[in-house]
Amino acid sequence: MKHLLVLAPRRLALALALALALVLLLAAALPASAQDVVRLGVTAGPHAQIAEVARQVAERDGLRLQVVEFQDYIQPNAALDAGDLDANSYQHLPFLQSQVQARGYRISPVGYTVSFPMGFYSKRYKSLAELPQGARIGIQNDPSNSGRALALLQQRGLIRLKPGAGLAATPVDIVANPKGLRIVQVEAAQLPRSLDDLDASAINTNYALQAGLVPARDSIAIEDAANPYANLIAVRTADKDRPWVAKLVRAFQSPEVRRLVETRFPGSMVPAF
Repeated sequence: MKHLLVLAPRRLALALALALALVLLLAAALPASAQDVVRLGVTAGPHAQIAEVARQVAERDGLRLQVVEFQDYIQPNAALDAGDLDANSYQHLPFLQSQVQARGYRISPVGYTVSFPMGFYSKRYKSLAELPQGARIGIQNDPSNSGRALALLQQRGLIRLKPGAGLAATPVDIVANPKGLRIVQVEAAQLPRSLDDLDASAINTNYALQAGLVPARDSIAIEDAANPYANLIAVRTADKDRPWVAKLVRAFQSPEVRRLVETRFPGSMVPAF
């Protein structure tokens, strides 16, 4: 009897330790936030509409999404790195890379979603060729998107950039500007409003659509659909191999999302998966 009384507590302690280890293992496979809900950050507009379809698809796969909308490009990455979100879907790779480099975020891409060709818009002119000498042109004030806008101006022959400037080109990289265009850098979300004051502005398609602009109809110049700016899903680097991440990517790359993109946004965005 003495031996039984000594062994029983040991066995109980071992069983409790194993049970605790199993609980911790299961918890590790779930989002850090609520263990049963992935908090997903998106920008308002098309990204939010895509996320709603993905949310319904993910739920059928046993993954619950809580979609949180933002009005700018900066806060979703800050919130993700701080642990207030588990994932976000709104940005392209050059923008993410610039944010990681500038702010030290430990964030990684895990899957592509859609591509929004960027366009130039104007209330005064019907093409970039019509722009007069000294025209004031609005572009984004973040490095990756400003480089994107400048590359489109160069492609259309309005400026020439320093060799090697690449995707992160800024106005200081302009080495030829025959029309003397005056480049005005504006926060991306404010560019649709700038059309009242500027001759033309480069506007990201999600903000263009929010402002009632249809790229295929209203832009005076637009990128080719095949470009290096496909949007993506990002998570904290420590989470990128967790099982819920694969479910999240599957939901965004589902036939349902493809159908939404092709029927609701023809000419404005294309699937990038």
